Amino acid sequence: MNEGREVSRRRLLGRLALGAVAAGGGLVTIKGLHAGQAQLPGDRRPLPSFTGPSSNPYWNSIGPIVEYPEKLPLILLTDRAPQLETPRQYFQGAFTPNAAFYVRWHLDEIPNSVDLTAWRLRVEGSVERPLEFAMSDLLTRFKPVSVAAVNQCSGNSRSVLEPRVPGGQWGNGAMGNAKWTGVPLRELLDAANLKQDALAVQFQGLDQGKGPEGHGSHQFLKSLDLKDSVIDDCIVAYAMNDEPLPMLNGFPVRLVVPGYFATYWMKSLSWIRVLNVPDDNFWMKTGYRVPDTPNGSTTPEEFKTGKIKTVPISRMPVRSFIITPSDDTKLVAGLPVVIRGIAFSGHGSVEKLEASTDDGNTWTPAQLGENFGPYSFRTWSFAWTPRRHGRYVLAARATDAKGNMQPDAAIWNPGGYLWNRIERQQVTVGHAS
Repeated sequence: MNEGREVSRRRLLGRLALGAVAAGGGLVTIKGLHAGQAQLPGDRRPLPSFTGPSSNPYWNSIGPIVEYPEKLPLILLTDRAPQLETPRQYFQGAFTPNAAFYVRWHLDEIPNSVDLTAWRLRVEGSVERPLEFAMSDLLTRFKPVSVAAVNQCSGNSRSVLEPRVPGGQWGNGAMGNAKWTGVPLRELLDAANLKQDALAVQFQGLDQGKGPEGHGSHQFLKSLDLKDSVIDDCIVAYAMNDEPLPMLNGFPVRLVVPGYFATYWMKSLSWIRVLNVPDDNFWMKTGYRVPDTPNGSTTPEEFKTGKIKTVPISRMPVRSFIITPSDDTKLVAGLPVVIRGIAFSGHGSVEKLEASTDDGNTWTPAQLGENFGPYSFRTWSFAWTPRRHGRYVLAARATDAKGNMQPDAAIWNPGGYLWNRIERQQVTVGHAS
């Protein structure tokens, strides 16, 4: 993590204060978080009508395009709790705009207002000194740090698994990359002084409500083992791309767990609870688990036997995507085109990107963009001149710093997680007139 010197704490404090004054006292309110009210305050534009299926089902789920507060038009999967997917066009660069960042909540009662005069971040449990931090404490008492990190839903690309599995049928847009700025989690834990029997750290936000059918969970809780090295990379972020977090992305603060799937990135974080016993709540013991196999894959038949051991999902596998051209781009034989995309891994920086224009039969190194850190999107480009007209299948595969390369084989597990198969894009090249 690099120190966030360029982020002005005074500027952030000022923006938070302005929001509080505008809303009255310390209450920051965002209205219209449900689909039926999904217009920005004061905005009288009608919502866009249903657009029909995406031209590339591997990229965008089938669903209406809607506008929610603080958000550009996104793809609606569900409205309670909100699941909003980022369209393909917002992945042109290494960083995803806040207003285009995807949204995924687990419980149906999510915060649409936060009273910053009353809100506190509590550190409690197996600690010598239980603590409470106001937003002003986080902004002024700790030196800010920043990290560029991809936040990706565990079920990103779930819609391509065969056979289908339950859950949000995401295309490829349940992910985003941002520069997150805040306080190192370790500093908050050290300030509270962990007891010798401490085993894990549990996180809780402001959302509540009914959990999965049959489980009756009214809280969304996740935890990390204190022996996990990722603890030292985590930050409690109050800024996202140098701005306060949007309400739908976890205002006032959220946990950032670089390299890990987003299930651990607790939104509207308000409780940090140190445990001295294993965490056996539903979201750890039952939810978000994957087969304990080399690639997290099994088969429906094997899973039905009940003999497949599972473990909590953790780090993201290496992935890459072709952003342009899309299947509706007009290409002409003999005219050069630049194929562009993004890549990332939860195991370290992407160090090699290879492109193919013949459905993966041959591969050629592509040009990698700037490296913003081991857990950030990294852009890539590949110059190509198609020599003849017809259909082509483009493909891209990434290799990370630990030598992990994208596979070209499908995987399956009952949660619909960990998909990272080589992506392909079919294009049509026309005749030169």
